[in-house]
Amino acid sequence: MSTTPESKLTIEESIAVGAIPANKAQRRVLEPAERIAEVLFGLIMVLTFTGSLSIMDSTREDVRAMLIGALGCNLAWGVIDGLFYLMGCLAEKGRNLATYKAVLAATTPEQARRLIVDALPPVVASLLKPAELDALRERAAKLPPPPHRARLGLSDWWGAFGVFLLVFLSTFPVAIPFMLATSGWAAMRASNAVAVLMLFLAGFAYGRVIHRSRVAIGVAAVFIGLIIVGFTIALGG
Repeated sequence: MSTTPESKLTIEESIAVGAIPANKAQRRVLEPAERIAEVLFGLIMVLTFTGSLSIMDSTREDVRAMLIGALGCNLAWGVIDGLFYLMGCLAEKGRNLATYKAVLAATTPEQARRLIVDALPPVVASLLKPAELDALRERAAKLPPPPHRARLGLSDWWGAFGVFLLVFLSTFPVAIPFMLATSGWAAMRASNAVAVLMLFLAGFAYGRVIHRSRVAIGVAAVFIGLIIVGFTIALGG
């Protein structure tokens, strides 16, 4: 979340973290799970191109066309995914702003508490007592009026650019063997090895995020990723 002037405070800054100054109430551009998901998305996308290439029958022109298609597809989907990210950010800010206004307009303490609890993560909400919830509402009431509508901040645009880069750049490790190798067979084997390694590393990282066996999740990511690619190729994708 981007830092906003005091007159443009959002629900996260004003209620959820009322005791934290605005310049410290910032969300990461992309959470670890989101970064992993974007890499996997781009990786599976490019694998549908490289996996459909027949090394025995393909020519240099076929390889070139495949590379252009893979890069172009991930470029387009990187832009589209970035736009979806911005839409999600704007929708979240709109919900937060509506909650903030509802808290300020609440006619009873019980109603305000319920709104604040609904806006907080369940684990955090369960730790707060009614008096603490009332204190949050009182602090919110002393702040300047909220903005009329939600706006995207600099970090939202930066996050969208990060999504684009993750989707687009994940193409290159798998495509580079085709750019460098003189033998199509060697290029395909090297590309497949890179793809399997990237799938495993993404699963390994996700295992760390969800506190499960990293090796087991890494192996599962390889099998699931390859199955998805196989289905996509078989269905003409």
